[in-house]
Amino acid sequence: MSFSFVVCGVLRKFVRETMIQRNVQTQEQTQQQVQTQQLLPQQVMLVRLMEMPVESLQHRVELECLENPWLEKKDNGQQTTDNGELTTDNGEADDSYNDATAGDASYDYRSEEDIPDFLTGASHSNNAAEFMAYDDTLSLTDQLREQMADFDLSDHEKELMEYLIGSLDEDGLLKKSLTILADEAEIYQNLDTNAEELEKVLQVLQQFDPPGIGARSLQECLLIQVRRDEDNPHKELLEKLLDKCFDDFIHKRWSRIEGRLHISHAQAEQLQREILKLNPRPGGTLGAKSADRAQSIQPDFYVDTDENGTITVTLSRGNQPSLIISPDVEGQQDAFVRQYVERGQMFINALQQRSETMMRTMQAIVRLQKPFFQEGDETLLRPMKLDDVAEATGYDISTISRAANSKYVETSYGTFPLKWFFTHKATQNDEGDDVTARQVMAALRRYIEQEDKRQPLSDERLTQMLHADGFSIARRTVAKYRELMGIPIARMRK
Repeated sequence: MSFSFVVCGVLRKFVRETMIQRNVQTQEQTQQQVQTQQLLPQQVMLVRLMEMPVESLQHRVELECLENPWLEKKDNGQQTTDNGELTTDNGEADDSYNDATAGDASYDYRSEEDIPDFLTGASHSNNAAEFMAYDDTLSLTDQLREQMADFDLSDHEKELMEYLIGSLDEDGLLKKSLTILADEAEIYQNLDTNAEELEKVLQVLQQFDPPGIGARSLQECLLIQVRRDEDNPHKELLEKLLDKCFDDFIHKRWSRIEGRLHISHAQAEQLQREILKLNPRPGGTLGAKSADRAQSIQPDFYVDTDENGTITVTLSRGNQPSLIISPDVEGQQDAFVRQYVERGQMFINALQQRSETMMRTMQAIVRLQKPFFQEGDETLLRPMKLDDVAEATGYDISTISRAANSKYVETSYGTFPLKWFFTHKATQNDEGDDVTARQVMAALRRYIEQEDKRQPLSDERLTQMLHADGFSIARRTVAKYRELMGIPIARMRK
């Protein structure tokens, strides 16, 4: 081997190692610039107001008027009905309101230098909503939703969390099995999930306050509370009692518990006192609010259908007053006063934009589900997702979700939650038209009501009858719908 060949090889190796080293150094020194979007106080306020049903909004307006001395109530001449509903001609939204001014309370300043810090997001406080009044009228459901921001959840997990929160009973417990909840989520909410995925999200929900929320049983509820109390000196014994001796505890067999846990009578009495401090109904506040709401639901919308099929949409204002900035503020130069004035104008703008967004959302739902609003037959509901309403209105899906959540509409055929109109496509009929789960379940209910009770229809036979009527659907899906309707299997219907 020649000397020159060896030298060339060494040089090539040196050059190659040098290039690798430079690449590594380059990769290590590379900086990535990421753009993040921070919500301004005006946007935060609008999001909060959008989530509120009309009754909560009334309390929020009253609270704002109490806290802002320059915000006054005044009738501005808007058309209202006897029930206090804000109405526009022919049920159409008032397009005279400018979206730009709604989303930006800084439009009346001559330059950026004149805009106060709290409107530009340049406040020295870390809280973007520093100047927003705290709403102490939030239900436990709303409080749980707010806690979602404290956890790193994907968009899909947030949807599942919303669904689980909405599935809690009046005690704040989750009584349905996760398998059934997964099936119902697919049918009624168009959420593709399974029991394992819901279990993962539920573990996060059970970290929320109040402790015990989201438990599937009394035992799990009490255990969650005990495990959260790290400072309790009796924590270990309480866990053993609730985990290993729960049946004895329920039946008050304390002498047996003392033997199994090897504790004295005095220790057993101490454990009894500790357990009395636990809350078996962590959602008690939610239960009270739900019971009150069930007795008298205040609709957020009214949809009337006359004998000619003409549909009128009305947005309810309840007892909400119209607001203005006090005329006494004219000539005031104090910066503190100016801050309150700008906050008041921001609140008024947010209320106006909320009204327009709510109205457009409801009108889009009515257009998409027009046959139902004309006839009142739920089988006429067409498949509709949040995306469909978002496309019809031009709003983001998250905006539609907030506008529809916890809102009710009173129609000529009854009062319904807005989410009731969002239906999942189950299959297609022979003509190629989409068919909803409600239509399939209505057909199943009709078949079963007309069956010979001496020889009830099996799921296989029900599937064949659906196929004969043009519904292409699997037998396991038929069984799932039957179970969701609370109808037992054939042999139990004799």
